[in-house]
Amino acid sequence: MADTLRRLTNTSSFSVLQDKLEIWHRDYHVISCDQNLNRCCELIELTAKIQGQLFAILNLTAAEGGHYAGVDTLKTRLLPWLGTCFSMSKPSVTDDTSLQLIQDSVEKDRRIRELSASHGNDMQKMETQLCSTRMQLDSVRAELVVAHTELDDTKSKSTTTLLATEALKADLRSAHEQVEIYKRKLESLGDYERQIRLLRDEVSILSTEKAMLQERLVRSRSPSPLPRLSRSSSPMRSESPTRAQLTNSSRHARLVSRFSDLYAVERLEAQSLLRRYITDLEMVQKIIFIAVVESFKTAKLAYRQFKLRVRKTLSPSHFGPESLEDAAVDYIVRNLDLYDVQDSVNGVINAMNVNPRISFPPEVDFVLISALIRETCRVAFAMQTLDPALDLAFTSDGELYNDHKYRRSYDSEFTAPLVMYHVWPALVEGNAVIVKGEALTSRGAPWSRSQSRSRSASPVRSRSLSPTRSLAFNSKRSLSPERLTASHL
Repeated sequence: MADTLRRLTNTSSFSVLQDKLEIWHRDYHVISCDQNLNRCCELIELTAKIQGQLFAILNLTAAEGGHYAGVDTLKTRLLPWLGTCFSMSKPSVTDDTSLQLIQDSVEKDRRIRELSASHGNDMQKMETQLCSTRMQLDSVRAELVVAHTELDDTKSKSTTTLLATEALKADLRSAHEQVEIYKRKLESLGDYERQIRLLRDEVSILSTEKAMLQERLVRSRSPSPLPRLSRSSSPMRSESPTRAQLTNSSRHARLVSRFSDLYAVERLEAQSLLRRYITDLEMVQKIIFIAVVESFKTAKLAYRQFKLRVRKTLSPSHFGPESLEDAAVDYIVRNLDLYDVQDSVNGVINAMNVNPRISFPPEVDFVLISALIRETCRVAFAMQTLDPALDLAFTSDGELYNDHKYRRSYDSEFTAPLVMYHVWPALVEGNAVIVKGEALTSRGAPWSRSQSRSRSASPVRSRSLSPTRSLAFNSKRSLSPERLTASHL
């Protein structure tokens, strides 16, 4: 509509019409009748064109207003004008024609009123629906605000809980650190007490040796009519205890405590190292258990060989009240640092490499737990110098659970009577249990496999070693009198 109106304005049709009217008025009395009629028809044509453009603008304007816009204007302005302008030029209009026109006008008015009423009803319904939609939207917005508020409260509570948890963790860490400090202090105190006991034992030994030397000096200076007693019948042999005999109780307590520390400290460290490469906890615990058992076996064999060498070295020049066996043990107690622990560690690792019960990833080796093996070999070697010596209890998978020898692990079936596998061996002194071990019990334990292992020579292996290692191992065990005891058990 705006484009049509702009074109009508740009053409200046009314200005042209006005100019033509002025020219016609000036020349009306000069020109002829035909010319006057031509000019009048020209003006009528121009006026018709302008009216056509105006009616087009009227149509577009009414279409833009919708179905009901501008109805009153058309009824009051356009219809009366059309009635007066396009009526018959003859004044012979009958009453029926006028009545028909009036009826048509009334019918149009009635239709217009109905359309207006229906339009009003539709508008009212739409406003009602709009109000209800707005109310629903407001309620949804209110619920959204409440949900946001609840979410903020939950976030704040979660933040508070997280902060409280972090604070609790910090408190637990500080408490754990304090406990560790106290443990270190207690361990240092225990070390001081052990050193004091060792110093006291050394003082008593030195006092005894001093008394013996003084008595020998007096005996050598004073002539005695009695003949010298033989070495085998000397009464001083039973009255002069060696260093090993004097420190036996203190060394016993220290080694038992060290064995407990191996379970509480070194075992957990080795377990954490193995768990980086092996996800199966059962296999990790079996590896640690077999490492401890093999360490004791290798350390006992090394002790017997070391004692044989010491006896062979001391036998040519030995004299004194103590026996050669006691002198050899006393020498070993004084020189525990001469024990080649690295050779025992290598032997334990070689034995574990051929053990069919355990496996290890190919990219790593059992050297990973060499620290545990080394400390266990040292403790086991020192335990052989005690009287009586400390050893590990005999074990076999599938054996009956013994409450005096073991305690159940946390993941055991506490009603199961059989041992599935061992976590830590028990320490015994003869037939008496000194330190309990740990075992996992389960109802699915292989009872038949335990019976077959109870008849084997080795307490933890289910099949023989490789030929080379078996010959070397049997040649070393042939020197030990304890083999008869193990086979008897």
